[in-house]
Amino acid sequence: MEFNNIEEIAKFIVADGKGILAADESNPTCGKRFDSIGVDSTEENRRDYREMLFRAKGMKENIGGVILFDETIRQEAVDGTLLRDVISNQGALPGIKVDKGLQPIEDCPGETVTVGLDGLDERLKEYSKMGAKFTKWRAVINIGEDIPSDKCIDANMQALADYAYCAQQNGMVPIVEPEVLMDGDHIIDDCYKATDRSLRSLFTHLQKGGVNIKGTLLKPNMVTSGKNCANQAGIEEVAKKTLECLISNVPNELPGVTFLSGGQSDILATAHLDLMNKIGGFSWKLSFSYGRALQAPALKAWRGKPENIFISQDELSHRAKMNKLASLGQWQEELEDV
Repeated sequence: MEFNNIEEIAKFIVADGKGILAADESNPTCGKRFDSIGVDSTEENRRDYREMLFRAKGMKENIGGVILFDETIRQEAVDGTLLRDVISNQGALPGIKVDKGLQPIEDCPGETVTVGLDGLDERLKEYSKMGAKFTKWRAVINIGEDIPSDKCIDANMQALADYAYCAQQNGMVPIVEPEVLMDGDHIIDDCYKATDRSLRSLFTHLQKGGVNIKGTLLKPNMVTSGKNCANQAGIEEVAKKTLECLISNVPNELPGVTFLSGGQSDILATAHLDLMNKIGGFSWKLSFSYGRALQAPALKAWRGKPENIFISQDELSHRAKMNKLASLGQWQEELEDV
């Protein structure tokens, strides 16, 4: 696959309802998921699991890109093929997570800023030589008493803009991920306000920082109730408020919005995405960049046993197909039982 510029890469990733498989879990996070199925989180087991995902039939036609962790982009499959080449052979593009995690913000209790700008240019040059076509950086915004603060939002969005500019200078599409966490008992309106403030700040900083919006993808949270909120907003309210927030803040020239699932169940994440696309009224592609919501059924089916590989791959293929349909506004719940 040859591309003339980052704008073509960004469009390719979200073309025809395709989305992104987020497989960039850090080793500690992968360890927690493996603990849930009784599998040791060794480098070999992590390789075997991800190779299994990347070789699933449903990768073709449904997945436009895969976000990788540093360990994975360097790994070889059992047969010696680089995992990043396994992805390319499925018609998807390999990408790489490049942030270095969270650091507390001084005088801002309960708030963090994402770090990793030091040495970023050198790391990006190495990843580009490995064939990575896009990158990802996650900012984390918490909702609580008197937070998020303007200081937290602006520090995170400035870092996202600096990262995005650096990625584009190295010929890679930046995915900017300002995640307002579901953690807490807040109502949906609190999530709306925090998401609105974050997106407004983000695009202000991106434009001031000289970032090419046409060569950028946005990976936001959906506007939902906190996971501990007693009165959970329904699918229609989530879809409408998320769209309202995006339309108010996201420039028309952005090629794609690829939602994170953020702790939603696999079916709920698909239902929300589908309804938004059925409602319509926006110029960008509205797609997915799911980790758990694509992988959870496959992980549960696998359990580290070679005899379960095909069952597990079928689970991933099904979720990838369902989310492609949702990205086209063509999903129906009855299709989950076919």
